[in-house]
Amino acid sequence: MQKLAFLPLAASLFALAACNSEPSKPQVIDSNPDPMASQLANAAPVELPPAIKADKTMRCKDGSLVYVTFFTGDKQAVVRTEKNGTPTMLKGEGGEAPLSAEGGWKLTGTPTEITLTRPGKGALSCHA
Repeated sequence: MQKLAFLPLAASLFALAACNSEPSKPQVIDSNPDPMASQLANAAPVELPPAIKADKTMRCKDGSLVYVTFFTGDKQAVVRTEKNGTPTMLKGEGGEAPLSAEGGWKLTGTPTEITLTRPGKGALSCHA
């Protein structure tokens, strides 16, 4: 009768011994591989667009208003001559050179004081 008491204990130990709690390699199943994985791995780094540095409404010497959005890196700015007017993107090499756009747009200065040249018009001094 004592031999029968150990039988369930021996069976449970035998069952646990057959379990492998830590497999040698994790099993990874990828049923939908990325067809562009190699192209993305070899792609050039992406440069993010610059963040807005300042968004200013400026009063010019002739009494007009100019709306200027400055971006970090000082390589571009957006100018509007009316509050909801068409934006003009002015770009440059940053820092020293004036920002410019097609048609004769030029902008130099900082978010507090600028000199703006518009197409067909002379230079205009403006301040925030």
